[in-house]
Amino acid sequence: MDGLRRAAIALFAVIMLGAAAGDPADRLTDPAKEAHARALFRDVRCLVCQSQSIDESDASLARDLRQLVRAQVAQGRSDAQIRAYLVSRYGQFVLLTPKPSLGNAILWVGPLLVILAGAAALLVGRRPAADPAGLDAQEEAALEKLSREETI
Repeated sequence: MDGLRRAAIALFAVIMLGAAAGDPADRLTDPAKEAHARALFRDVRCLVCQSQSIDESDASLARDLRQLVRAQVAQGRSDAQIRAYLVSRYGQFVLLTPKPSLGNAILWVGPLLVILAGAAALLVGRRPAADPAGLDAQEEAALEKLSREETI
């Protein structure tokens, strides 16, 4: 029972630390709008960390982006409008899940095409060589003469 109590206290401490990670002064007063903003945070890349969303990052730029998104949500803008605003300022890279485009398709399919082209080149290069034509009498005689000179 004592182990269960310690586990419960540890879990509570972790939850409280997570809740304290964001500055309460930055949060929106409407819980629904705050939840909406938090959902958007998970899809916006921290431009400093690059492998984290602004929801996960502690960088000052991530904090600024969170405030920007919260302000947009407070103004009643839609997800599409907020994403379009962020992309207009920072480019497609700011989104962790960018919209489908020809450029993105080339980035995803390009390496596969290179591998397939290499495999095809290997298969074509492995074709058996055609049987060489046999030597005619004159070539046989020249070969015999060369092999006799080498043995002497």
